[in-house]
Amino acid sequence: MSDATSPQEPSPDEAPDFDAMTRDIAEVPAVEVIVTVAVNLMSAAAVKLGLTEDAEDHKDLDEARKLVHALAGLLDAGATEISSFHAAPLRDGLKSLQLAFREASLVPDEPGQGPGEKYTGPVYG
Repeated sequence: MSDATSPQEPSPDEAPDFDAMTRDIAEVPAVEVIVTVAVNLMSAAAVKLGLTEDAEDHKDLDEARKLVHALAGLLDAGATEISSFHAAPLRDGLKSLQLAFREASLVPDEPGQGPGEKYTGPVYG
């Protein structure tokens, strides 16, 4: 087998251009990175909470708890860095997810003990 057809080594044309990728991420403002990560966490949590069309196929409250908790931690740590213009809608989304988690739980957590409530304080419906 020749080097050109070897499955272990991609040809130079197929190799990723890490220099270009590094330059691209270097141009993205920190606020945009934080907000994008927060939105991805929200989306994943919504899926795990069963808030999508095929809800029961993907519902997993243990996974949802982890995602909501991580989102709350990110927003707590990053809120001063991203301004209230960006933070306010993310906090609203977080609260909605926390309430959805409480509704979806067979045995709801005590107020202040739900996912992310360590950072946000108790969430009431």
